[in-house]
Amino acid sequence: MSHPPRRMAMAAAILLAASMAVAPAASATAAAHSHRLGPLLADAVAELPVADERREGYVRTKFRHWIDEDRDSCSTRAEVLIDEAIDAPEVEAGCRLSGGRWYSYYDDQYVEGASGLDVDHLVPLAEAWDSGAYDWTPAQRQDYANDLREPWHLVAVTARSNRQKADQDPATWQPPFEPARCRYAAEWAAVKMRWSLSIDTAEQQALTELGAACPDQRLPETGDQV
Repeated sequence: MSHPPRRMAMAAAILLAASMAVAPAASATAAAHSHRLGPLLADAVAELPVADERREGYVRTKFRHWIDEDRDSCSTRAEVLIDEAIDAPEVEAGCRLSGGRWYSYYDDQYVEGASGLDVDHLVPLAEAWDSGAYDWTPAQRQDYANDLREPWHLVAVTARSNRQKADQDPATWQPPFEPARCRYAAEWAAVKMRWSLSIDTAEQQALTELGAACPDQRLPETGDQV
């Protein structure tokens, strides 16, 4: 799972498109890279299918996650931490990370050392299940839980913000750092579109309101639907 350090650059491009504040490191990265963007948030939300959620049968273990796909001793979680670090950590035997510095965009916090971080599924596993993953194969759920192809799918954030979020959608939880909410909504919609997941009516209303509040916000460009 060795992947180019795209996450900070993409994050900067999304925030710049919304004319909002970005982490200093992300701004510097954006100057060196260019990224095409997807549709406007409001237009994307209008295209998402609306359906009732279905939680029956969900258990977290149905999404096998933090695998070591390329057998380099680094799990998906570690790959994300290495990729998103502002100051790179030392990678020791067994992919143990020492030192390093990260920016948690949910709450505008800098974090020293990986122990203070969680790697969040931006659209939580339970939410994905509710929205259509209940009908996936185990292999599809594993792919979702470990997706490194799109840099917004998994994000390193403070443990506190991730645990406050839990499995909530934007109808009941949005980043406490208000300037991050346009970006968060765009990335949320991008994950839902890429994985052909539905939204419920409360989620639709929240995303529609965010689309109106963030009229220039565009989704990151996604690959083909999975």
